[in-house]
Amino acid sequence: MTALQRPVRAGAPVRVPFPVVDEVARHCLQEEEPETVHIEVHLPGRLDEARLRAAFAEALRRHPRILMREAPGRWYRRRYTWELTAEPDVEVVRFPAPERDALRGARTRALTEAPALSASPPVRLEVVRAAGPVEGSEAGDAVGLPARGADRPAPDTASGTVLFLTINHTALDGPACLRVLATAAEVYGGRDNSPASPPVRGAPGGVPPAGDAPSSWARPARVAPGSPEPSPGNGLLVTELPLPRRPRGAPYTVNDQLMVTTALTLAHWNREHGARPRPLRITMPVDDRPRDAGMPIGNGTRLVEVAFAHEELTTDADRMPALLQRTATRTRALKAQPRPQLGRGAALLTAPVTPVAWRAALTRGLRRAAAPWTSTTLLSNIGRIPYALDFGEEAGRAHAVWFSAPARMPRGLTVTTASTAGRLHLALRWSRALLGHGDGAHLRDLFEHYLHTTEVAP
Repeated sequence: MTALQRPVRAGAPVRVPFPVVDEVARHCLQEEEPETVHIEVHLPGRLDEARLRAAFAEALRRHPRILMREAPGRWYRRRYTWELTAEPDVEVVRFPAPERDALRGARTRALTEAPALSASPPVRLEVVRAAGPVEGSEAGDAVGLPARGADRPAPDTASGTVLFLTINHTALDGPACLRVLATAAEVYGGRDNSPASPPVRGAPGGVPPAGDAPSSWARPARVAPGSPEPSPGNGLLVTELPLPRRPRGAPYTVNDQLMVTTALTLAHWNREHGARPRPLRITMPVDDRPRDAGMPIGNGTRLVEVAFAHEELTTDADRMPALLQRTATRTRALKAQPRPQLGRGAALLTAPVTPVAWRAALTRGLRRAAAPWTSTTLLSNIGRIPYALDFGEEAGRAHAVWFSAPARMPRGLTVTTASTAGRLHLALRWSRALLGHGDGAHLRDLFEHYLHTTEVAP
């Protein structure tokens, strides 16, 4: 049992050294582009303020490892440490005053205002009453535009509720906080929010070969600049799409379809902007944690990179099944390989043999030097939301859930997907130093087009 799994005892606070992922993120903090994860949950009904505060407080007590803050220390200390607290230091649940642009304002805060690491817990839950359409308009730092068309429903105009969960990614990730929110829903509504069983897939029959993927030493393509905006920070666009169809018994998954869609979208974008052809590398988080009440809370995913040669990114319908199968082979091989969360280099870099301030300076320098070899983008597919997120009869069950991951340069663009109620919820998040609002809308249209091309016949 690790220190992060032991119960908090009364008395002196328990201190836990930062894991590798937390330390690297702590070294590279920037005020201009905060490392936040945004989760947006849409409910059809209303929530009672007092009941929700009590339910979320109980959820924090049931998952005590979310109650952490950075312990103070001298510059020559060898490690950053988390200090586990018995109770929250701050009021986590907020109810902003109802206003016309409440949704847009909450999205903006989720991108620009990270919960402080110095107060427990480093997470914030804002409850916005949506008295009008979910659709927003362009804003300073965030925009929410549910796409519309012949096969898409109009924006929700019911008077529902939207929960905005903002997480400081130095301490926690989205799946862990979603687990805490599911517990709060169960406490609030009195209904079972246990995770659904994962989809049953055929046994892979051993670890498959990685196939003829491009060399990991090749310098990858960057997302070509669009129309950057003068103010710093991230922009955001969320949209709802149909889940892609695939033949019964297909040797690839929806995740593989999303991976191919992302690669084709960026290849098209770069061609339009005259970028030099290069291989694409797409970072993919892999999360092996259970989703039940015993799920470890923290940053629990490991990162792998899926590579695509420029020549294989074709839209030829006859070659699409082969591309999907090659992608499936690569993703299966990467998932099966044991690997530290950020690789062995990061584990060596964070070894506590020198003062943490020295390692921080070295990490930032290496990050700048390695920028040209950073992956092209990050695709985080949460998959089917495993919890009902049912808050009871008055508030109802979630009918849409969006996530977004940080989009700092040099990647400058992240793609995050999840599925709820049989629909795909896509979030595009970008660095405003790279792209503008119009660029985000164009990328959304390209993504929708190429997602459709992956629905190939047997």
